[in-house]
Amino acid sequence: MNPHPAALADAAAGEPTVLPADAIEVARVLGAWGVKGGLKVKPFSADAQALFSAKRWFLLASDVPRPPGAQAATPLPAFLDVQQAREQSGAVVATVKGLTDRDVAQAMSGARVFVSRVFFPPTGEQEFYWIDLIGLSVVNRASLLLGDVVGLIETGPHCVLRVKPPGADEGDLSEERLIPFVDAYVDTVDLPGRRISVDWEVDY
Repeated sequence: MNPHPAALADAAAGEPTVLPADAIEVARVLGAWGVKGGLKVKPFSADAQALFSAKRWFLLASDVPRPPGAQAATPLPAFLDVQQAREQSGAVVATVKGLTDRDVAQAMSGARVFVSRVFFPPTGEQEFYWIDLIGLSVVNRASLLLGDVVGLIETGPHCVLRVKPPGADEGDLSEERLIPFVDAYVDTVDLPGRRISVDWEVDY
């Protein structure tokens, strides 16, 4: 009998069923791959090494609201034990222990994929993970607070910091400051101090 998501979770009895304290969201499940229960996931980073290194992927349900009247989502396993993963056409395809049914794999579409931070490759000098920049305060050379980093935008040549000014309305993108994350504008990144210093004026 082919396993279903609940059975996959049951098969891992005695193993952790909650996210590790250092878990980072790294991908979303796109759906099934192949006819034998393989999974296709979309990594958030161009470097998917964390997905390749981690042999256990933790899952949470999609945070995208389901349309009214849509069928209830199939329960997800707490985690997947990955047997093999590789890159394919901008995505990552994987085979998973105990998952052999294409319909079951397809039912996982939209699931959020997390791995432990210990599987992230080390960064080089002046390289930073997006997750480490979000939440940092941004100040300019006059020590004026420009706001906090709420996200980043990948433009191709470089990333752009999305900075929410103090007092800005939640979700009002028109008030965000967009600061290119390049040497010309970013003086220092102090991760322990939770601060980014930039050459940027308040009225830019």
